[in-house]
Amino acid sequence: MKKYYFVRKVIQNIVIAMIFLFGGLYYAKANDIVVSAAISLSNAFKEIAKTYEAEHPTDKILFNFGASGSLLQQLNQGAPVDVFASADEKTMDQASEKGLIIKKSRKDFTYNNLVLIAPIHSVLHVQNVDDLLQPAIQKIAMGQPQIVPAGRYTQQLLEQNHVWDKVQNKLIIGQNVRQVLDYVGRDEVNVGFVYHSDAAIAQDKVKILLEFSLNRSICYPIALVKQRKPNQNAQRFIDFVLSSTGQNILEKYGFANLSP
Repeated sequence: MKKYYFVRKVIQNIVIAMIFLFGGLYYAKANDIVVSAAISLSNAFKEIAKTYEAEHPTDKILFNFGASGSLLQQLNQGAPVDVFASADEKTMDQASEKGLIIKKSRKDFTYNNLVLIAPIHSVLHVQNVDDLLQPAIQKIAMGQPQIVPAGRYTQQLLEQNHVWDKVQNKLIIGQNVRQVLDYVGRDEVNVGFVYHSDAAIAQDKVKILLEFSLNRSICYPIALVKQRKPNQNAQRFIDFVLSSTGQNILEKYGFANLSP
């Protein structure tokens, strides 16, 4: 049976989402660009926004970070968003199918990899996925597969290696990859599945045990959200993310650089 820890944090996340849907962002100013983005992008996007705003001082970037699936639910409920950046193609495909994004604006802007991490001082020896079955590993953190792309990739990986059913009693489910990263960084679990970019920003707290080559790299798409009154500056932000400046910042935080 899967274990769900830190209920208070989950409740806090729900409250934040409600504030987002029904609160302050409805009062965004004309030049404000509201961006809903996968939480794994938070550090990189904050620096991108700072650099963008320095070049375009009349624009202000407002962020809403969370699990890609949760952000999709918010969009479907009418959240006032200009730009959507997800941590997987499937979620963006769903947004497209629901008519929530402008299809021609969709671009792939970076790639990531799934990794298995442990607390920095861990003495565990893990050479393959089967080693997750060893008695020394009692708690494995991963994202909720229904809403967290990294969690879905993790489930697929464990199923492909025929260990998914065998590790059920060890699973600690996080509401996003940063929560999983926190669990590992605080030594509250033995190992956890996150993105390479997440591990890169916490090198003083976690170490990578395994990096996985899935069928293809994990693609991050970005697109304009359909609005009654489109924000004319939102495309400028997407272009900046795709620029060499934006790509160099993404690379700094462990993402793939797709600039020519």
